[in-house]
Amino acid sequence: MPIRTVTTATVATRGLRSWPRRVSRAWRRSLRFRTVAVTLGATALTITVALVWMSLAIQNDIFDSRTSQLMAEAQRATLSAQSTLDAAEVGGDVVAIDNLMESVRTSVQRQSSTERIAAFRISSDPSPIAPQDFDSAGLPADLISDELREQVQSDTELQWWQPVGFMEPGGGEQPGIVVGQQIILPEVGAYELYLGYDLSSEAQTLRFVQITLWIVGVGLVILIGAISWIVLRSVTEPIAQAAESSSRLAAGDLAVRLQVRGEDEFATLGRSFNAMADSIEAQIKELAELSQVQQRFVSDVSHELRTPLTTIRLASDMLNDRRDEFDPVAGRAAELLHDQVHRFEVLLTDLLEISRYDAGSVQLENEPTSMTQLAEDVIASMAQLAEQHGSDVRLVAPGGYSPVEMDPRRVRRIVRNLLGNAIEHGEGRPIVVTVDSDARAVALGVRDYGLGMRPEDAERVFDRFWRADPSRKRTIGGTGLGLSIALGDARLHGGTLAVWSELGRGTNFVLTIPRRSEPLAGHSPVPVDPGDDGVPFDDLGLTQPISLPRSSKGAS
Repeated sequence: MPIRTVTTATVATRGLRSWPRRVSRAWRRSLRFRTVAVTLGATALTITVALVWMSLAIQNDIFDSRTSQLMAEAQRATLSAQSTLDAAEVGGDVVAIDNLMESVRTSVQRQSSTERIAAFRISSDPSPIAPQDFDSAGLPADLISDELREQVQSDTELQWWQPVGFMEPGGGEQPGIVVGQQIILPEVGAYELYLGYDLSSEAQTLRFVQITLWIVGVGLVILIGAISWIVLRSVTEPIAQAAESSSRLAAGDLAVRLQVRGEDEFATLGRSFNAMADSIEAQIKELAELSQVQQRFVSDVSHELRTPLTTIRLASDMLNDRRDEFDPVAGRAAELLHDQVHRFEVLLTDLLEISRYDAGSVQLENEPTSMTQLAEDVIASMAQLAEQHGSDVRLVAPGGYSPVEMDPRRVRRIVRNLLGNAIEHGEGRPIVVTVDSDARAVALGVRDYGLGMRPEDAERVFDRFWRADPSRKRTIGGTGLGLSIALGDARLHGGTLAVWSELGRGTNFVLTIPRRSEPLAGHSPVPVDPGDDGVPFDDLGLTQPISLPRSSKGAS
């Protein structure tokens, strides 16, 4: 025997695969899950939109306010440096001009609180006294974009800025801005002055605010979900209890009741349910008592009628045997009396059988029986009746030969009843009896090609004493209880008795009995609906005709 090893990864994979199916089942079956899921989804979406909007608003506000502050600071430092330059007297001295530029650099650095300073001469004409361009490690020349330099070079009064990313020694990058403006150096001309400001502290503040907002948002979603679950549980728990109590009541537990607490709507529902249950219990008990009285009456009357019926039957047999000695009228009366007493005896037997079913006192006497052999016996026993009605009964048996545990007397009675009805209503056309089986069940179908029935008549065909056409005369002498008893016998075996009928196409009864004491599942080995076979009556000879000797078993 092979050994299968189930690993944790396999179990996890199976769990992941079954997760969508579980969620779908919970969505369909649980109002609580569905409501909480919708509430959490809508809440999460709303809070996400609100948090994104707040985060962007806070980010813009922090950035705009800090940028305005830094630009104002850079403006003051630049104006202060320009004032120093305007008041200076250099007289074309190169050293004096260099010292002046250095002092301006120190002043700007001190007043702007940043060490990221760069300056570039705008004019490209050679000048022996012009100081060299300079930048700092924190603000290299390649960090300043050409677009910003063009804007600064284009105007002597306006201040320009752009966002940048400052490289850190460790390889990271910090957000910041570069502010640019012109300064005029005496006897030299205009220079571009750039100041770089680090915004890492503002970025940390913004990150802290965003993390706090998201934590609060997630906490709100969890809190709202918990509150929704608790509220829904308090609302749906009574509904679930009412549903469970209704199911138990429908299953026959008439003593089930709901607990009533308080005066709210659920209390009103509970009192209404309990009142309904009390009324149903009282009515069912009353109907059960009436049914028991009726069953006892039928059973008692049937038993009591047996003794006088036996006497009448003996007298009618004696009169019927001597009817040739009577005049024609008296002889005919004796014959009719004999027939009606026999019919009354059959009716009494059926009533006794029905009363046993109603009382639940019917037991099976199972023994291994071949359904095909049983069908052959019944067909042989009713061959004379079929010949009288001009019907040709044919057996088709692809399966059903192996013995199956069943009560042969009751199954034989079912087959006799179905075949008798087919002969009576088959309009003299061929009748096909089909026997087949599979691993689960064995089935027998009786198909006639008579007038058939309407769908609403087929639904009531198993009702007691019901006839599709009350005006039609019974030619075999049935009691109107045969199909009802046949259905009871089939259910007693754990099987089914189904019918298909259509006007102009005939009727098909199918008896299905399980091989084992298990509920039937799936299709019957013999289909109930024969489909649109379209077989002309003249071609029915294609089926195998039955040609059997008389069975020694007979039929009961």
